[in-house]
Amino acid sequence: MADLERELRELSAWLETPEPPDVTARVRARLAAPARSSRTIEGRRRRWRYAVAALLAALLVIALPPGRAALADAVAGLLRFAGITISTAPAPPPPTASPSPLPAQRPTDLGEAHRLVRFPVRVPAALGPPDRVLVADPDGAGGHRVATLLYRGGQIRLDAFDGQLDGVFLKQAGGSGAQWTEVSGRQAAWIPGPHPISYVDRDGVVREESARLAAATLIWEQGRVTYRLEGELTVNEAVEIASSLG
Repeated sequence: MADLERELRELSAWLETPEPPDVTARVRARLAAPARSSRTIEGRRRRWRYAVAALLAALLVIALPPGRAALADAVAGLLRFAGITISTAPAPPPPTASPSPLPAQRPTDLGEAHRLVRFPVRVPAALGPPDRVLVADPDGAGGHRVATLLYRGGQIRLDAFDGQLDGVFLKQAGGSGAQWTEVSGRQAAWIPGPHPISYVDRDGVVREESARLAAATLIWEQGRVTYRLEGELTVNEAVEIASSLG
């Protein structure tokens, strides 16, 4: 230890230590400044509490699906979920004209549908093979945007599309009819009654000619594919069918 102490003392002679700054003037200025009033301090504390409360509320809105729905209802009357925009404003009168099909819609079979779309086409085991298969809205390379499975003479309809796309369908729920449920532990939206629905094309334009009155609908996402199951079904029946998707 004696040798180490000696070496450290010798080393100190080689070190240049700057003079400590003179803080006397700064301390005197601080002491001479008028003290903050308790009202100012309390005001700052109140603003801080409000900011923290607002941040917590925002986090809850982001984390909880009902929070998002409530915020959408209060601010814009819109709820965007899994590539579908649901308007919770009062619904317009139902369409009276016969709706046009989706853009470039055509019939196909399951085998070809797998080749024509860029996402898996899954069949719900609870319904079995579909009566008809449709694909619609191809891009320049021939990749179709939507695949549709029809059952029971078209009374039950299962649409599928890439859930990473921007809004593909616009639904007018007619008030706060949209409800939250689950499909195999995944978040899902349920619209219990008839509601107008329109198709939104690749340019983000609502195809008014496609507007029709849709039946009760379940919307969920699985493997980055969005599904909408439509028909005269209860929420429990719809969830059972959706949960059987292969």
